[in-house]
Amino acid sequence: AAENLGKGGAVRRGALVSRGDFVLFADADGATKFPDLVKLEAKLKSIRTDDGHGLVCGSRAHLEKDSIAQRSFFRTILMKGFHTCVWVFGCKSIQDTQCGFKLMSRETARVAFTSLHIERWAFDVELIKIAERLNIPTSEVSVCWTEIDGSKLDPISASIQMFKDLFFLWLRYFVGVWRIVEKID
Repeated sequence: AAENLGKGGAVRRGALVSRGDFVLFADADGATKFPDLVKLEAKLKSIRTDDGHGLVCGSRAHLEKDSIAQRSFFRTILMKGFHTCVWVFGCKSIQDTQCGFKLMSRETARVAFTSLHIERWAFDVELIKIAERLNIPTSEVSVCWTEIDGSKLDPISASIQMFKDLFFLWLRYFVGVWRIVEKID
């Protein structure tokens, strides 16, 4: 039987065998629309370094005010807590780390995914953290996004797991257990 790599593992495997100049990944549920790719491409071209590095994340941050109005107080607290934990333990340059619509140069994909350790949902945070630590320019662009029904997440257990993953992500880099491969031949 085939091994389940998790979302991060599957995306990593695809990114490492990609052959184009750019690497895009998107959630399979179609919540983000592909016409927004034009905006991500334009932003990537504007921030890309001379050696070809850059990462642009689709963002739903502009939708947050409407989202809060539709969510329960409890879910809003969980969301705000998650954002705070990402900022403290993960990355600082991107507000919406979990939008599954990201475009990067092939050079960035090679170095970032070679160093990636997390294979569950928090792989996005580690991907951005790696880019930040390597001084790869990152940016985010507002995208159209539609909520797709069918989430099977239990908010309590998912929140506990998310906090643990973010804390251990920070700890492993802080104490040097995880290292970043800075140059790929």
